[in-house]
Amino acid sequence: MVSGTVLYGIIITIVVVMSLAALYMLAIMPRVIGCPDTGLFRQVYFAHRGLHDNASEAPENSMAAFLKAVEAGFGMELDVHVSKDGIPVIFHDFKLERICGVPGCVEDYTYEELQQFTLCDSGERIPSFAELLAMVRGRVPLIVEIKSESVKVAPSCEKIDALLRAYRGAYCIESFNPLVLWWFRFHHGSVVRGQLSSNFRKDGGYTHVMYFFMTHLLLNFLTKPDFIAYNHKFYKEPGRRICKKLYRCPAAAWTIQSQKDLEAMRGDFDVFIFDSFRPVNEK
Repeated sequence: MVSGTVLYGIIITIVVVMSLAALYMLAIMPRVIGCPDTGLFRQVYFAHRGLHDNASEAPENSMAAFLKAVEAGFGMELDVHVSKDGIPVIFHDFKLERICGVPGCVEDYTYEELQQFTLCDSGERIPSFAELLAMVRGRVPLIVEIKSESVKVAPSCEKIDALLRAYRGAYCIESFNPLVLWWFRFHHGSVVRGQLSSNFRKDGGYTHVMYFFMTHLLLNFLTKPDFIAYNHKFYKEPGRRICKKLYRCPAAAWTIQSQKDLEAMRGDFDVFIFDSFRPVNEK
């Protein structure tokens, strides 16, 4: 027979395990009440940083690449920083060197100073976010990634949100920084917002404990995302799959780089951000 002490220990263990499991499920829970309609974003493929080729006159995050995407009928994923003088601009990296060949970060320069630099070997320059919105005019949906490594996200979010509120086309926002989603949750709650993530340990991006929480989506209870945008290479990550399968949270795949991968991921993702090829099966 099992002694009372052993039985008590078993019961306590079961209670602890069940409590931890319940806390985990609550921690990763996205928005499940009052969810906005995301159907439009499932109807098109999204060109990563525009329909670009960095060896051409339409490099990434350039007006030429965005115009090509619009003309081809693709949605677009793009990256927004805020310049030193508070102007939202479109650029991916935090540092300028890879694309512009100059030192420093986007935030180190004013908008006018940024206009002195060209993108890759083209004649294209860093676009302002307002310029992009004026060109698109609602013709295709946008996924707007807000770039921020700071805990002080409010100034940037306010500048970007002001432009988005005046825009009449379809868009959603996403960010790796959970504080960006937190800001939009309480200041513009109707905006479709997505948590960007990856398995940072396998992807070589673990630098501090926050990346553990981000990998496993453990801050969803605070940010309440409407979709999860995850590195498709790590589609089996348990938190991502629970959000998709149990909570019915739309899943976006980044970044698909072949038709083969796109077809393989159809059962695991709803929205596809592509790069380096053109999808052949139109949605």
